Amino acid sequence: MVKLDQLDVKILSELQKNGRLTKVKLSEKVNLSPSACHERVARLQEKGVVSSYKATLDISRILSVDTVFTEVTLKSHRQNDFRVFEDAINKSPYVVECLAVGGGFDYILRFIVNNIAHYQEVLEEFLTAGIGIDRYFSYVVTKEIKPYTGFPLSELLARNNAEV
Repeated sequence: MVKLDQLDVKILSELQKNGRLTKVKLSEKVNLSPSACHERVARLQEKGVVSSYKATLDISRILSVDTVFTEVTLKSHRQNDFRVFEDAINKSPYVVECLAVGGGFDYILRFIVNNIAHYQEVLEEFLTAGIGIDRYFSYVVTKEIKPYTGFPLSELLARNNAEV
């Protein structure tokens, strides 16, 4: 694990809010000189803490899409079964997130599709591809209440330090 101090946390929090901040603006927000701030950002990138910079799109301004979460249980649970499933999922542009989970099912997938008929087409392709799906349950998102905006870094670190 990478050790962070409060300045690192401030920098990371600001970058999560706006990854396009200039070095000068970022340094102003965290009360550091631009060169010292740049050195810290470079170190955080080098350590892999900052892995990429991305734009957050409001897709609804471009086209209408549906989001569907799907629980998936595989027929068998050998290492190769997981690999085959994960390889197929990673190739689909419509699966924008896939998490292996413990509990009553094996994976939860997040699909972004044009509509529910399109989701069914994609799912049928998976089912006929022989990638080991035993059962699946689908949940259509009707309204996004709180979109992901980044990790609550300060809160998580404070709680972690309190538990130590």
